[in-house]
Amino acid sequence: MSVRGGRLFLWWLLALVVAGGFAQAGRWQLERMHEKQAIVEDAARALTRANPQPLLLASDPKRTYAYDWALGTGRILNVTLWLDGQQREGVVGVRMYCILLPDIGAQALLVDAGWRPLGGDRVLPEYGCPAGGDQHVRGLLAPPPSEGLRHGAALAGAGPDRWLMARMDLPAIAASLRLPMKLAPRVLRIDSRRLEGDQGVMAAPNERELVILPNTMSPDRHLGYAVQWFGLALTVLVVALLLSIRALRK
Repeated sequence: MSVRGGRLFLWWLLALVVAGGFAQAGRWQLERMHEKQAIVEDAARALTRANPQPLLLASDPKRTYAYDWALGTGRILNVTLWLDGQQREGVVGVRMYCILLPDIGAQALLVDAGWRPLGGDRVLPEYGCPAGGDQHVRGLLAPPPSEGLRHGAALAGAGPDRWLMARMDLPAIAASLRLPMKLAPRVLRIDSRRLEGDQGVMAAPNERELVILPNTMSPDRHLGYAVQWFGLALTVLVVALLLSIRALRK
């Protein structure tokens, strides 16, 4: 093989490796797009069902990553959990969680009671979970927020019966609070509507919504990134082809 031929071979080998890496990144983005699109569709079906499910379904391990519209009753513990680093419309804040002991169920249930903005002084909102029995709740059973990177303690005390969570770590929460039972693998995201007669945690003065993929990329954004990665892979191959033609002409 001539020196020129050897150079062309190395150019194409490098181009194929780089283009293959870009294509693989694009393929991963497409897979994530399909996964999140399936999540959105599953949640949409749950929201349109007219038959609410019991809260007991939150403990079903087979439906850990599924969505169900549910309602029930139980007792709210005198504990307030605030999940840090939660964004809403570009504003950073905290999300309030209460612990519900369902009247029918073997596991405690985390109830997402809404979002509050957090100022630069990092002072948590004064409002806390309304402890007491005979709490009527309704909402969407959903997987808890992703834990993210495990760095440092999952939660720290922020006052009497108040805790600030760096991430959603269900075993760590149950252990720190010394709960008499495990936490269900899903959380109940409170209905965003405020109906007449709502009391207790249903009347929590927080901003509530049922956005399915908060603090994460939407399927459309994954598709956009996939197109960019595939475009880069094609660009590398086109550049390699043009350089090869130019080298051969010389």
